[in-house]
Amino acid sequence: MTTLGPLGIWRNAAQLDADFAQRAERLGYGTLWLGGSPGGDLGIVDELLAATKELTVATGILNIWQDTPESAARAFHRIEGAHPGRFVLGIGAGHREATSDYRTPYAALVDYLDGLQEAGVSKDRTVLAALGPKVLRLAADRTAGAHPYLTTPEHTRQARGILGDDVLLAPEQKIVLEADVDAGRRAGRDIVDHYLGLRNYVANLRRLGFEDTDVERPGSDRVVDALVLHGDGETIAAGVQAHLDAGADHVAVQALGDDPWPALEEVAQRIH
Repeated sequence: MTTLGPLGIWRNAAQLDADFAQRAERLGYGTLWLGGSPGGDLGIVDELLAATKELTVATGILNIWQDTPESAARAFHRIEGAHPGRFVLGIGAGHREATSDYRTPYAALVDYLDGLQEAGVSKDRTVLAALGPKVLRLAADRTAGAHPYLTTPEHTRQARGILGDDVLLAPEQKIVLEADVDAGRRAGRDIVDHYLGLRNYVANLRRLGFEDTDVERPGSDRVVDALVLHGDGETIAAGVQAHLDAGADHVAVQALGDDPWPALEEVAQRIH
């Protein structure tokens, strides 16, 4: 498996460019995760890898309803040929609410992984968006590991128990560098509210013990604080470290707000 390093940055692909990738690499981040369901030929990946020396780029995630296994494999092989060992293909089933052609996601994921395998994409260069136990086990059996989104250190601990010791676990974690509790919580609630309208995330939060009052939009203080780290640099770095202590190999940090760099710099300075 490509080395991701302990820290990565999760950011919408439309917000990434060569300058961003270079700055991330200088700060010591090992991986850039392309959010927003990037698809097509993944040309942005070539741009980011060409601008850096050792940085890994991963899709977080490529939506299986938007690109066929054949087109994803073509993009993978092109990128691998130009930048060997520096690209990870993260795939996932997305959200029922966003896809008119949605069917049983587990079966669709299995079929997609079969297609990638037939097209020559090695399992150790793919990861799977996984929240629940069944898909986590699929990630362990058929890919290099799991890339859970919108989770907590407790989910990371449970996921490690399901995956076993030798499978990659790379959760995403949202952060807000804001010492004022109310302001930090408002920033977190703005994004958490959206995800509480998606059944797969709500189901996962219920498995983690959150109550009806927590997951009703726009979300209780308890659920916002659990999903979005907010505070000073020491506080948010400690929250990221909690995932590593719970069994994560790598944490993909998503800094909210117009300028992500102050928060990303704080985390990079404290976690090595």
